[in-house]
Amino acid sequence: MLRVAVRSASPDREKLNIEITRLRGLDVGELRARWRTVFRRRASPHLPRHLLFRILAYRLQADHLGDLNAATRRLLDRSGSPAEAGKFAADFNERRTDLRPGTLLVREWNGELHRVMVLADGFAWNDQVYPSLSKIASAMTGTRWNGPRFFGLRDKPSKEVPS
Repeated sequence: MLRVAVRSASPDREKLNIEITRLRGLDVGELRARWRTVFRRRASPHLPRHLLFRILAYRLQADHLGDLNAATRRLLDRSGSPAEAGKFAADFNERRTDLRPGTLLVREWNGELHRVMVLADGFAWNDQVYPSLSKIASAMTGTRWNGPRFFGLRDKPSKEVPS
């Protein structure tokens, strides 16, 4: 779907609420006209009023407050239903490890100790900044690696000990 910014008079939250309230008062014809202005194409004739309103209101909010980040969009694109989206989100949150800038990761490789500093916009290793841990792991080893796994940030499958 083509994304075009919808701007109201002011970025103030109160103005945003007023604009959404105005949208709520529009009839189907007026919502379709607004759609054409926002998306620069006609709305599908099969879209009911409540969906026209919700999509336009979402676009207003996303333009004022920020849209979904890339990881969330990918998660939603992968899921076919709300239940699947919830499952993917739970799995994603379990695997995710938040690294704060200033964190020092240490990994031994081929008998040499390597230190990686977490930055706000990437990772520093050997006086260079890398966008991901995977790039560092590849540079360090010469082969492709999953960066979080290489640095021990991913959970390893637990081995059950027989009693």
